[in-house]
Amino acid sequence: MGEQRPEIANSIQTGAFKTNYHDLGSGYPVILLHGSGPGVTAWANWNKLFPLLKEKYRVVAPDLSGFGFTERTAHDVYNMNNWVQQTVDLMDALKIEKANLVGNSFGGALALSMAIKYPGRVNKLVLMGSMGVTFPITYGLDQVWGYEPSEAAMEELLEIFTYDHSFATKALVKTRYESSMQPGFQESFSSMFPQPRQKSVESMAGNQNYIRNIPHETLIIHGREDRVIPLETSLKLIQLIDNAQLHIFGHCGHWTQIEKTNEFATLLVNFFG
Repeated sequence: MGEQRPEIANSIQTGAFKTNYHDLGSGYPVILLHGSGPGVTAWANWNKLFPLLKEKYRVVAPDLSGFGFTERTAHDVYNMNNWVQQTVDLMDALKIEKANLVGNSFGGALALSMAIKYPGRVNKLVLMGSMGVTFPITYGLDQVWGYEPSEAAMEELLEIFTYDHSFATKALVKTRYESSMQPGFQESFSSMFPQPRQKSVESMAGNQNYIRNIPHETLIIHGREDRVIPLETSLKLIQLIDNAQLHIFGHCGHWTQIEKTNEFATLLVNFFG
């Protein structure tokens, strides 16, 4: 078999397919929901946080349907209802009644949808560079969703994602490009957010009217220099969600958890208590 890729962890049946997920530590469950970049996996998105959170919490991080090493079937349909269903199925399979949810970008829209549709399954909510409200699509997001595989395209994306481009190392560009070229990855990814991509922004904001009713304690986090999801989205969310607080990092792009790993983890631990 050769060595196991670190992105591939545990596998469990969720509806019609098996979900690949990381499950670390013990304590109150925290579910980490990744963003929607090409070649993204739960591992790529969250592995820097794993060692910082697993001492205090049970950390569960799935590859969402259509991403990473979660099973792809001929019948997969990629939409918010199905991602919500996968999340609930995973919680049921792992016997997790209630959890803190941390959603990054697209994963933020999913976390919001969970809080609206299954409020009893959600304890506290963290939204990082989150979607879920409408905004005119940015150049950055259009490039992310319109990705055509090449190392040059991946290099541009990593520079869009980061404020400090030293995080966008040649090694990371190569790793992420190779990840985007895994069998089946680009096929599912390129089908998810077709032109005109503004429609996908709107579908992620489908629950905007219900966000006002979210009772959960919510921590909203954004990088001031985010070129993928504009800071305005978090300024809208702090107005909409009653029980919310907002933390903005200067000198930080869309990858708060990568550019400000320790600060981000400290915020979560303090917020979860």
